Order: sequence, then C-alpha cells, then structure tokens
Amino acid sequence: MVAAPVAPPVATNDLPIDFNRELFNAVVDAVPKALAMCGAKASCVGVSRMPSKQYGDLTGLIGAHGRVSGFIAVNMSKRLALHVVDGLLGERHPDLTPQVIDSAGEVTNIIVGGIKSSLSRGEWAFTNITVPSVVVGDGYQVAFATGLELLEVCFEVENPEAIMASDRLLHVTLSLLKL
Repeated sequence: MVAAPVAPPVATNDLPIDFNRELFNAVVDAVPKALAMCGAKASCVGVSRMPSKQYGDLTGLIGAHGRVSGFIAVNMSKRLALHVVDGLLGERHPDLTPQVIDSAGEVTNIIVGGIKSSLSRGEWAFTNITVPSVVVGDGYQVAFATGLELLEVCFEVENPEAIMASDRLLHVTLSLLKL
C-alpha cells in the first residue's frame, strides 16, 4: 500500500466565518494524515461553528476527557466507509460487515488520536479518550447542549468510484466543554 500525499494546509484567514482556529487546525492536520494511512487523500472543503444534519450511514463517536470534556464524531457514507476501510485493511469488502464497522471505529480512533496529539499542549488538551462506538444507519440527529464549543469540518475524499458528492464527504464534529 502506498500512502497518499497529505493535503496542503488550508488558509484560514480567507474564510469568512469566525471559529476556533486551534480546534480547526488540529482537525485539518489529523484527518489527511489518518486517511493517508488508508491510502486515501482528503481535502478540507468546509467548516462551520454549528454542526449540520449529517447524512452519512456510519458515525464513529469517541469521548474526550481531560482539560475538556465532550466527544468527537466522524461521519461518512457507506460507500466512503468501504473505500477507507478497504485501504486500511488492504482487502476489498463489498458490503458492511462487522469487520468493516469495527474498522470504521478504528479510522475514527486514528483521526481522534491525531486531534488529541495536535491539541496536547494547548487549552483544549484532553488526556483520555473512550473506546470508539459506531452508529450505523441514517435518519438520526445529535442534539448539542448550549455552552459547548462546536466545530464541524467537512472533507472531500478522493474516490473515483463515488459518483455522488455525499459518497466523498467525511464530516468531523467536535463538541467540547472546558472544565
């Protein structure tokens, strides 16, 4: 397996919205590196202070605890999950299996580990993470309490087999509270 090149950093000064740059930079640093381990290339295509309804079929969730408490969610379509997991495991999977779902949790774990490492010396540092959980299915929404620092970063993952844009999008949502 050959690692895909890491995408160049995003020029955040050109973005029109105000958001937490420390959290954004951690996500933008972690996701391309994690997906390169899966033979995939990802580019940041959007950022929001308010998470949108996510339409993917798999959402990996990991709790974060330390100076902050909250969770990080990684959302993707079934097709994208299969593409990323196939690259991670080096074998093709035609459909969701327990191994694919478990591996989607591992991809979430790799992404969150990268975010944790990037934030380790800052005010948003967390020292502990939970075991990943994976929600499978569409049609659910996550409710966020007020007072949390929210950030959603959207990435497009290169996948020549994906015709629909939704099958190329990966969303990383942070929901954190300083303790």
